[in-house]
Amino acid sequence: MSELQRLKSLLPPENESWVFIEAAAAIDPPLIALEEIGRDEVEIQIDLEEWDNYAIDHRNLLFWHEVGKIQNDAIPRDGWEMAALAIGLGGAIGELWVQDGLLLILALGLSGFAGYRLYIKNNSEKRLQDAIFADERAIDLACRFGYSIPNAYKSLGGALKELIEKTRKKKKRIIFEDRLEALRKSAEKARSELSQQEGSDKSVSSENVYGQ
Repeated sequence: MSELQRLKSLLPPENESWVFIEAAAAIDPPLIALEEIGRDEVEIQIDLEEWDNYAIDHRNLLFWHEVGKIQNDAIPRDGWEMAALAIGLGGAIGELWVQDGLLLILALGLSGFAGYRLYIKNNSEKRLQDAIFADERAIDLACRFGYSIPNAYKSLGGALKELIEKTRKKKKRIIFEDRLEALRKSAEKARSELSQQEGSDKSVSSENVYGQ
């Protein structure tokens, strides 16, 4: 089985018909990325040459992170905002010349909305939150495919550590570091919940024994 076929087998059933996996064709591509290729169709693109350098468990969790983005509707999309901003600003300048107040307000409104959308889209805090939510979904998906909770956290944590070591760009490295810190906190919470659940199960078992 090729690596692309293997990854295809890791897609949840609800995503199999409209999520496609392909080798990246760009020059110097990212390790793994998403691209919307049509109406209700998404492609996961992988730099297979670099991808092979990662352990299989790390690959799996990085792949499920991208699937998590898809399921959370956090797919990067081609920006219409820049075009709308240019149209709005061009229209505003034109309406200043012809002095049509209503059209000027509409043009400024379009520019303002497009500018706001660009701000939200490029906001680093928003991108980080989307990535953290996708990490949480990746843990859930790993458990669906047979990982234990501790192994899922361990595999994703190892993948993030490897990305931190291999990433030269400071901004990207900081995002990976922040994701790793959020993952550690989530793992501690999950460990605590598991301990409480085990303690509760033991308590119930003891009550049953003494009740007999």
